[in-house]
Amino acid sequence: MKSLIRVRMGGRDAHYAGGLVDGARMLELFGDVATELCIRADGDEGLFRAYDAVEFLAPVRAGDFIEAEGRIVGWGTTSLKMEFEARKVIVPTPARADSFASSADVLERAEVVCRASGTCVVPRATRRAAQFGRPRPCVITAAIVGAETTRAQNPHLPLSADELGEEAASCAAAGASVIHLHARDDEGRASQDTERFRAAVRAIRARCDVIVQTSTGGAVGMSVAERAGPLALTGADAPEMATLNVGTINFGDDVFMNRAADTVEMAGRIRAHGATPEIEIYDAGHVDIAARLLADGHVAAPLHFQFVLGVAGALSASARNLEFLVERVEALGVPFSWGVAGVGRHQLPMADLAITWGGNARVGLEDNIYLEKGVLAEGSAPLVARAVELCRARGRQVASVAEARALLAPR
Repeated sequence: MKSLIRVRMGGRDAHYAGGLVDGARMLELFGDVATELCIRADGDEGLFRAYDAVEFLAPVRAGDFIEAEGRIVGWGTTSLKMEFEARKVIVPTPARADSFASSADVLERAEVVCRASGTCVVPRATRRAAQFGRPRPCVITAAIVGAETTRAQNPHLPLSADELGEEAASCAAAGASVIHLHARDDEGRASQDTERFRAAVRAIRARCDVIVQTSTGGAVGMSVAERAGPLALTGADAPEMATLNVGTINFGDDVFMNRAADTVEMAGRIRAHGATPEIEIYDAGHVDIAARLLADGHVAAPLHFQFVLGVAGALSASARNLEFLVERVEALGVPFSWGVAGVGRHQLPMADLAITWGGNARVGLEDNIYLEKGVLAEGSAPLVARAVELCRARGRQVASVAEARALLAPR
């Protein structure tokens, strides 16, 4: 959650020689930003408890336009941890032949003039939490096998139905409420065979209560009919969720094909099955495809999006890209939830961003084989445990399976 204001520094703001503005004016702007954040989070102006760090990085003078931005980065019971940045975006034009007394220049690159962090408190008695914007519990998804990862890359990769069941149970114990499921054949190759998924689903459900989300992406080169294999599962074996890939992308050296007609067909198969679709977003245009699917009735709100960032050939994993995607989805104007699956070394940093910004997180060996640089993860459960630690550090509650079912609204 963030807030931004832009203010021109006038002559009354100048306090020192040369039109220099007192640094306290930046803190005043941060106070206004913090007030808005408190209102957006808890429906009350709150109280600024203290700054714990302030850096003045560049001078501000009368005539400068200052953009002050704040973001909530930690959620306490009554406290809100915030970070702030003030940037100079317009400055008076220096005296020269082509300028006038009223001339001003828009800076090509905003200049950071101040950074700070601090804590605000909204007392329990004045919080209106049920009406406002605190994030819901964080749903952690464990992607335990995938289609591409191999035992040669990580010997802890589960392949058989029993191994998948054991790994799912370990992830559930660590804090995962959703298991994103692929299947493999006897040689360890990706398979969308219905019976292999049936065996895996039964092995998982015999050991733990989780939301089973089956992949309909399968692997590069599979037909729609082949990829839809898990959707033949019914009754007690039926998955509660299924992925819906909506756009074609370069996938490393391969091409992951999702033609428009194939996407519509898969959306229809998922709808007929009754599973909740998770819309996979690898690139910016995929949001527009999802909007068309919604408008044409192929998917229905509430929508759940997974932003898969960092695939070679698709959208890179960055805070700016994630913010853009969330804003694009918000612009659809329908109820939605979202999560992030960062690929490779981006997995845990992107999970931390999602947790901080009120989203959900996906971790696991499908997308990342390391717990930290040079250290192989001994299964997906240690990555789930790390995501839980990130939730605790940011003050986010980890969703139980019951809460995840309510939040993701499986049909």
